[in-house]
Formats: sequence, C-alpha cells, structure tokens
Amino acid sequence: MSLYVESLPDQQPSSPVRGDRNKCPVPGTLYNMNTVEDFQGLDRGDLLKREAKKIWDDICSGRAIEEGTLLLRFFVISFADLKKSTFSYWFAFPALFLNPPATLVDIRPASQFFNLDEAKSLSVSLNEWRNSKLTTDVPFFLVCISSDEHATIRPLRELEDCQHDAKRLLFGFYDSCNGKYPGWPLCNYLALICSRWKLEKVRFLCYRESNRGFPDLGRSLVGEALVSVPQEWRDAQHVPKSLGWELDGEKLSAKCVSLARSMDPLRSAEIAADLNLKLMKWNVFKDMDLETLTTVKCLLLGAGTLGCQVARLLMSWGVRKITLLDNGRVSMSNLLRQNLYSFDDCVAGDMKAVAAVKGLKRSLPSVKAEGVVLSIPMPGHPISTQDSSNVVEDCKQLQNLIESHDVIFLLTDTRESRWLPSLLSANANKIAINAALGFDSFLVMRHGSGPISSMPKDGEKVEDASASLPLGNSSASRRDGGPRLGCYFCNDVVAPIDSTSNRTLDQQCTVTRPALASIASGLAVELLVGVLHHPDGIYAPGDIAHSNISNERSLGILPHQIRGCLSQFSQLTLVGHSSNSCTACSDAVVSEFRSRGMEFVLEVLNHPTYLEDLTGLTSLMKSASTFDIDFDIDSNEEGDI
Repeated sequence: MSLYVESLPDQQPSSPVRGDRNKCPVPGTLYNMNTVEDFQGLDRGDLLKREAKKIWDDICSGRAIEEGTLLLRFFVISFADLKKSTFSYWFAFPALFLNPPATLVDIRPASQFFNLDEAKSLSVSLNEWRNSKLTTDVPFFLVCISSDEHATIRPLRELEDCQHDAKRLLFGFYDSCNGKYPGWPLCNYLALICSRWKLEKVRFLCYRESNRGFPDLGRSLVGEALVSVPQEWRDAQHVPKSLGWELDGEKLSAKCVSLARSMDPLRSAEIAADLNLKLMKWNVFKDMDLETLTTVKCLLLGAGTLGCQVARLLMSWGVRKITLLDNGRVSMSNLLRQNLYSFDDCVAGDMKAVAAVKGLKRSLPSVKAEGVVLSIPMPGHPISTQDSSNVVEDCKQLQNLIESHDVIFLLTDTRESRWLPSLLSANANKIAINAALGFDSFLVMRHGSGPISSMPKDGEKVEDASASLPLGNSSASRRDGGPRLGCYFCNDVVAPIDSTSNRTLDQQCTVTRPALASIASGLAVELLVGVLHHPDGIYAPGDIAHSNISNERSLGILPHQIRGCLSQFSQLTLVGHSSNSCTACSDAVVSEFRSRGMEFVLEVLNHPTYLEDLTGLTSLMKSASTFDIDFDIDSNEEGDI
C-alpha cells in the first residue's frame, strides 16, 4: 500500500477515481490531530471498530460485491510537529476476525497448481483483465477453469453462472504482500464469501506480478481454506471483531519520521519563517494574500534604528525582497538600538547598508536583500559646481530605485532628507510610508497618491522620462471623489532646509526613548500590510479610530496618520489631505520636476526658498505678515468710547 500526493485531493471528486495498470485506488480516511496529546489520547480500539463496521456494512448490503475495493478500506492517524519537523503516523488495515478462524489446508505456488495449458491461458486472461480500463482496478474476481483447460476471469456477481460452467473455481484477489503466505486482504474476502454465499470450502488465488508488471504464477499462490459462519454473524446488529494496526518492526506502535536531518537547512528556515503566517491565514486572517507579501519589493531609506526594526518586521510578514539605502558606517552607539548590527561590524567599519543585509541573512539566508550605499541630496545643502554631476547621478540612482520598487519607507534622521524621496514617490505614484521620532513622540503615516493633473497632455513632450509613468485613475482626488491624502510636507508653511549644520553634537544625534522606535516601526509595517490588503490600495481613504470599519476587515481600520506620545501613553489617528502649496507632492512641484528634471532638483538643493516661491508659500507668508485687523468703532455724541 502506498499513499501518494494525489491520494489527498483538494476536494472530493464528483466521480469515482479510476485506476490504471500500476495503481488500484482504495478508500481510506486520514485522521490528522492538531496536538500530540490528541494523537496519543485517541481511542484506537473504538476507531478500529468504527472503520471495521464500514466494511461489514458494505458486505451485508452487497456493495462489496460490486465495489471490491471497499474490502480494502484503511485509515491512518497522524500528527505533524511543524516546529521539530517530525511526523508521527499509524496505519490500520481493518481485517474482520473469523470465529472460529479459517483453517488453511493447502498453500502452494500457482505454477505448481495449474498445468502448462491452464497456466498459459490463465496468464493471458489475467493480463487482459489488468489491461482493460473497466477491470484493471477491480481487485477481487473469479477464476474459472473449464473442462478444456481454458481459463477466464469473471466478476464476483457472476458466481452462480461460474459454479455451473467451470470445472474448477477460484476466488482471486490482488495480493499486496510478497511472502509465502496470503496477504491481509484475504481476511475480509473470506468474510464476504462466508457471509454472502455460505461456502465452507474456499479455493483462492493470491495474484502477484513480476517486477516488470506482468502475471507471475511462480510468485502467486493458490490455497484452500475451510471456513464456517460464526453464530453471532446471524445477528444483523453484530459487528465482527477486527485486527489491523500496522507494526513498527516488532512493536505495536506508531511510526515517527524526523525530516530535520534530511531537509535542506535553508528550506527548513523558510518553512519555519512562514509557519506563523500560515497559521494566521488558517485561523484568523482568511483573506491574507501571501503571494503579494512575498513578491512586494520594499525600499528602506535609512538603515538606522527605524530601518533595522522595519526590515526585521517586514520579513516576519513574509516580505522577501528588501533594499536598504544608507551612507553611514556602523558605530558603537548603534549596537544596542539597531538590531541588525554586531560588534564585529563596528570594529570592521562596515557600511550600514552592507552590514544590514548580512544581519538579515543571518536570520533568513533566503531573503533577497540588497544594500545600497548612497547619500540622499537634501534642500538647504548647497552643491558646488564640481560636485553637481555626482549629485545628479545620485539623484538618478535614487529615482531608479524608487521606480523599481513597490513600497518606499522614509526612515531617515532629518526632515530635509525626506523631501526628494517624497517627490520621487509622488511622481512614480508609489506607496510611501513615513516614520519619524521625537524624544517621546512619533509620527507614522502613509503618503497619498501623486497628483494626476501633473501628467503630460497628449502630444506634449517632456524632458524627464518619468513623465510617461502612469499614475492610475485618481490622484488629484480619490476614486470615491474625495480629496487625496497628504504627504509628510503637506502641512508645512516653509520649505525643508538644513537642520543639522548649526547644531551641537548632542543635538545632531537622534535622542529618543529606547522603545519608541520599536513602536513606530511596528505601526509602519502594519500600515503597509493594511494598504496591500485594502481593495483601493494607495487610494484608500484614511480611517479614524473607533470606526465601524474595524469590525468589517480582518486587520481593522486603515488610518492615514498615527501620532503617539509615550509620556502620556496616548495615540491618535488623524487624516490630513493634500495641500496645493505642498513643497513635495503638489501639482506645481511634480509638474516642474517632470518638465525640468534634475535641473529643477539642483536649483532646489542650492536655493530651498525656490520651493516656497513655486508653491505660493512666499506670497502666503507676505500676505500674512502684512494683514491688518481693522476695528469698526462707533463713537457717541459726546466723543466717549
């Protein structure tokens, strides 16, 4: 007996499974236990009795005569310990117990029972039976030897005709055993013969084949058994006793197979890494899209405290394609807060982007991680003429990275370092997730889609190749007609400028409470997973806490911004719409970038106030500073106020 993958179909087939020359399908039941305690605590006696009753019912109803495979019912109990990669199982082949037992009076090789003519005719008939699509998977049959030594194979339902026509009659069956005694199928076969036809002397043929798949009368057996109908079988409610648990060597116990040593360690790590996700999908999150999570490509800008945390959490969600960008080196102050780095990385002076990839692969060698050492050009950090070509190349490389990834995480230390990635993400209409830390506060947000009105008109030529990128159906507004969500810079009234040059060393360092980065990183990754599973994706509106939507979706609400304060242990979900004066994602800025390309970027880097002039912030601030409040004061006749 062999159990194949196709033995366990995804769903019950509508029509019976047919066999072929090499396979005879038999019905079986798999009882898979969820815990080892359930497996060990099974009432095996009761289980065997229930399965044996199925065979007995088929004998009593006559179904076993038409469907002989019902006599070969089996079942298996199993338990898979997925963490230890061990698999315990125990097969049972219920065999009805005759009381008194059958007496075997003769057993010999079939080649010694039949003469040459009978043997030749029988081999031809057996071969025809096995080749026919109608009978190849019928394991129980009649062998009729006529007076002229001609052998024919007949179905069991023709027994009465064979008893009148045949000189000799044998009950044949496919014997799955290969020893000098008949196999276990004979037990249930004799029970059928004894119960249905009340025969007391049964001659049988244990049909076996050669290694090449043809009848082998030298290995096949012919025997004769004496049987009698037990008295209790006359009771319609009686179920015969049964045997059938498979031995493990000489012991009556389950078999246990350890796959740990035989498995590829890399494959074992992948299976273990995906186990929690599969259990989540099975038990709670039925709509989880594992394929999307596995194939989504994430670009992490910044490999510091936030970047390390986000990368690890992305892998926990099944993300396997991660690129980390940073231009710093691992320092001693990083080791406790940034969990992808080791002391050796610091001593060796490794670049963070490279060391972070090594850290990820230490946890999961199969992750497709890449490190990019690159400095992000920033507004307010002027570029000299001789360096402009190098900066342009850095900008183009960053643009290519953003366009080749599906999700962009903005995790850098300074505000101005997020401007160019925000612009490029809006231009390419990419999902952008932003996480920023204070001492005891944090902001996590997802950027809205890019502005559709900045797309070139038909026939219009633009210098930058990115202008041809499709932005989808809606970015100036959501698909439901509402305004699009804002980006990190939409609430600013000034352009991003240099925030580090005039700071002391302690002011330049990111000083935060140690747990803050973990909280913000976790929310950032969960926010991405929510976007990927939302039907509107990047166009999804911002939800507010305590919304009824939390009961409709497996993952709950999908906010736009999450602002938290650790000193108050508080958290707010806010919605901020895009601003027409935004210095990063507004129509004016994206259109100017598409028309002028890197020339525009260089001008912004050297003259950050240019963004304020372009977006109208300059005129807005001037009007605000010159705004006068006039009081309309009425005086009385006496001149008193």
